Amino acid sequence: MIELEGLTKRYGEKVAVNDLTFQVRPGIVTGFLGPNGAGKSTTMRMMLGLDRPTAGDVRIDGQHYDQLKDPLKAIGALLDAKAMHGGRSAFNHLLCLAQANGIPRGRVSEVLDTVGLTAVARKKAKGFSLGMGQRLGIAGALLGDPRILMFDEPVNGLDPEGIHWIRNLMKSLAAQGRTVFVSSHLMSEMALTAEHLIVIGQGRLLADTSMPDFIQQNSRSYVRIRTPDRERLLDVLHDGGITVVESGSGVLEAEGGTAERIGELAARHQLVLHELSPQQASLEEAFMQLTAESVEYHAHDGLPAGTAPPPVPQQQWGEGWNGGSGKKGA
Repeated sequence: MIELEGLTKRYGEKVAVNDLTFQVRPGIVTGFLGPNGAGKSTTMRMMLGLDRPTAGDVRIDGQHYDQLKDPLKAIGALLDAKAMHGGRSAFNHLLCLAQANGIPRGRVSEVLDTVGLTAVARKKAKGFSLGMGQRLGIAGALLGDPRILMFDEPVNGLDPEGIHWIRNLMKSLAAQGRTVFVSSHLMSEMALTAEHLIVIGQGRLLADTSMPDFIQQNSRSYVRIRTPDRERLLDVLHDGGITVVESGSGVLEAEGGTAERIGELAARHQLVLHELSPQQASLEEAFMQLTAESVEYHAHDGLPAGTAPPPVPQQQWGEGWNGGSGKKGA
């Protein structure tokens, strides 16, 4: 378990982390979200003793990081996949970590196999792609077979197969009773991986809740309905205490009632429905809603309000153009 209590970090007048208090529990994957500049990386560095808090406390299984007897066996972390000696092979990079932490040599081959790098174990890390570097960083985090694992942007540079693999790996580690804490900007992937969310903005805690509760609390849910018996259905739903909004094109949006209840009301009054579908926001939409006031860096298109961007000249997309790569097709 990771425990934070009043954790604060200041750089001069800048407050990077502001009085954070939360727990990261074992047995589930906990997602760590926040806009750029929210303080996520600083928080994770303080968890690992890389930055000293201005105030507050952070403990790893009840101890400060510098009190851990065998830190790599207690907590494994991927914060920067490039933090390795490029002139060393993948095997030797991990062997150095193993020898410095009293980990058997045989464990190196085990984690290389786990992350799929056995075939390039003797290749120098400087020749690795971004995705291969990520896999090597994950191998380093797994090396001590730790009870707690912390990953910062673990899917960065991975191909679809690699993303699927790391997702299942994190779920498997949590199912073993380990504590898994992962930060990512890829909301679609986080929605498939995390069960619990910690969300911060401008260094402050904004949410500490389950994934379903987070989406429900920070988005609008409704039931989408299409019917040829619009007026009769409106009367039936109104009598049933269900609020309905007309969104155009004959579509009704009902709030305050489940799809099951609406379907039963329609059936009871012999009303025909062409569509009855629950609608809920995505994690990305809920996240944007909650953090709208906490975004530090706003991009603008440079156009006056209400002005549409100019159309792209058709000749730029003529025959022989290879997508958006900037290269002509053969």
